[in-house]
Amino acid sequence: PAAPSAAPAAPPPEGAGGAALAAAVTRQQSKVRELKKEFGPNAVEVRAAIAELESLRAQLGGESAPSSELNRRVFDDTVLRRMFVVPAFEIHGGVSGLYDLGPPGAALKGNLVEYWRRHFVLEEKMLEMECTCLTPEPVLKTSGHVDRFTDLMVKDVVTGDCYRADKLLEDTIDKVLETCGAEAAEEHKRVQRQADAYSPEELDDLLRRTYKVTAPATGNELTKPFAFNLMFGTKIGPSGALTGYLRPETAQGLFVNFRRLLDYNNAKVPFAAAQVGLGFRNEIAPKNGLLRVREFTMAEIEHFV
Repeated sequence: PAAPSAAPAAPPPEGAGGAALAAAVTRQQSKVRELKKEFGPNAVEVRAAIAELESLRAQLGGESAPSSELNRRVFDDTVLRRMFVVPAFEIHGGVSGLYDLGPPGAALKGNLVEYWRRHFVLEEKMLEMECTCLTPEPVLKTSGHVDRFTDLMVKDVVTGDCYRADKLLEDTIDKVLETCGAEAAEEHKRVQRQADAYSPEELDDLLRRTYKVTAPATGNELTKPFAFNLMFGTKIGPSGALTGYLRPETAQGLFVNFRRLLDYNNAKVPFAAAQVGLGFRNEIAPKNGLLRVREFTMAEIEHFV
């Protein structure tokens, strides 16, 4: 039979450059492999997919030198498709701010941690520890986390949707800057730069009166900003009498073990202690991919002098 006419090549992503075309080629290669498994190597569908693949390769070959600008959409698609990072519990709808590392992601993380350990811990002869993630309340009360490890939050008064107040202000100012003049822009930028430094009262005045901010998803009114503690709380033991938290950082385990570390180091100072482990923060509005998540690995060093 006559060879099938080539299906039109899938248009590359908007604003495509070499990176976007390369990603399109990779996707089409996967499609060809799947079709070969399903229909056999000589099926009409396979030949059409191969013709489309060759068309995409021709476009890629004719591209000028690839742009150095990162195409975030193509990058995120590649990371997900190659299973470097995938949303956790995806088949159950997922939870924002939680991710799983696939085989290449886990290997990459392992290599980075090992390189960090060799560069700092071994080369500098630091004392490495591995401390528990579950921390009793008195430890974090003493460090100030119970009272001050907070972000200011606002809620949609109708739906209850939560937003981080300072980020909501920053996003609103971004939109204002698109239309305001140069002179007014400087004042808006000043407010934006110190958005996370305002008191609840100051932030409420800016959101309600100055910028008239409403809930982004619904347009409903927002509550006044109030402090939200970012630690995950729990109860230790069956009686529920002892409150604990998942650690928001790894430093506390090193601090509370200072005396034992000093003895281990033959009472010699200065010395440094290091730890690699999980931290947990109940972010109000996780976003920006892996830049703001609720569980993450930290590598931390404390110097005692």
